[in-house]
Amino acid sequence: MIYLATPFSSPDIEVRQARYEEACRETAELLREGKIVFSPIVHSYPLTEYGLPGDWEFWQKVDSHMLRKADRLLVLMMPGWKESIGVQAEITLAERLGIGVEYRSFGREEATEAA
Repeated sequence: MIYLATPFSSPDIEVRQARYEEACRETAELLREGKIVFSPIVHSYPLTEYGLPGDWEFWQKVDSHMLRKADRLLVLMMPGWKESIGVQAEITLAERLGIGVEYRSFGREEATEAA
């Protein structure tokens, strides 16, 4: 299973929406390629409509559990990924667990394995 890491949090609702939509596009693309993928943004953001918070502090337990089940972490290098507390925590956890980390350039270029 691929765990897709993308930034999400922002005080700007339009930025959050754009990040959610890009996570959906990337998740759909990976599924079309026949891959099994979990995107914490795709799978959790819609639940904020039902009163759940959208921040890393709340979702850390769920996301960390899912990452432990993953074969690899794929980081989509979209704007904000380096500053994202959640993405950086996911990278750190994956490295600590020995899960391979790959980075995909924003704009559909092929993934590259981290050095």
